[in-house]
Amino acid sequence: MKELVLKQQNVEIKQQSPEDKIRRLVWGMCLATLILMAIGSATRVMNAGLACPDWPLCYGELVPTEQMNFQVFLEWFHRLDAALIGMSTIALLGLSWWYRMSLPKWLPWSSTFALLLIIFQGILGGLTVTQLLRFDIVTAHLGIALLFFATLLTIGTNLTAYQGTGNVGKLPWLSITAAILVYLQNILGAVVGSRWALHQCFGGYQPCTIMYSHILGLVPPTVLTLTVVYMSWHTPALHPALRRLANMAGGLLLLQILLGVAIFKLHLQVQPLTVTHQAVGASLLGVLVVFSVFATRDYFTINSMYQPHGTLVNTKTE
Repeated sequence: MKELVLKQQNVEIKQQSPEDKIRRLVWGMCLATLILMAIGSATRVMNAGLACPDWPLCYGELVPTEQMNFQVFLEWFHRLDAALIGMSTIALLGLSWWYRMSLPKWLPWSSTFALLLIIFQGILGGLTVTQLLRFDIVTAHLGIALLFFATLLTIGTNLTAYQGTGNVGKLPWLSITAAILVYLQNILGAVVGSRWALHQCFGGYQPCTIMYSHILGLVPPTVLTLTVVYMSWHTPALHPALRRLANMAGGLLLLQILLGVAIFKLHLQVQPLTVTHQAVGASLLGVLVVFSVFATRDYFTINSMYQPHGTLVNTKTE
């Protein structure tokens, strides 16, 4: 009897192994994408966007050893990280379709969507160089990167074990709205950066409309994020993971505001602050996406256990 139980457990572990591999791959890709966006921000603020004048190679070589300096290294490493993420996305797609019979039905299609995003991102990366850092292309480049990041986080969070408590209330809808607003605020920040709006404003070369739009645009996502944090603190029996994520969102929001004030006061003279500002903005988006997925799973899982007339459905499988 004991041997039979152990054999069944081994079979279950073996069946779950493709999902475990994919989950680890996806979370690794999430970290690599966050690093990639930070490097991309550093490339921009260090004026290294055109350090490699050609694309996809750099000075016609895979590794431009003769021309290598700090600016060239930033642009070259940015492309290297992007290439590794692209290959990882292809691997994710292959694993998802190869093991599709033992995986959630949505996973192969989500992986396909992720690959389409990374292909589009690669095209925008090439146009960024060939079109000499045109602001709309640079902005779209970050926008797709954030969308790809959110897609990976959604996949990884859905593959992570989670048992809801059924006490999320309106938190899923609030957190989703907050995540959308933070995404849009990140895009507006990208416009400020790609147009060098802060420099132009302080230099008196153009009106400060873009910069002030970014500052005023901070209000809606801040209010929604703080609402999520407040309700998470005051919702009884909320899952501890959601409370921790809400605390993280609140901490990142506070840090982001402080960084924004420092950047404004210092007139962008401390470049690492600008890079950190964008990285924290992307991290805040990521935390809200993970919170939203868990909260939504919590809401729909607990509601799917009940029939329309309130009778509990037997969810056990033989």
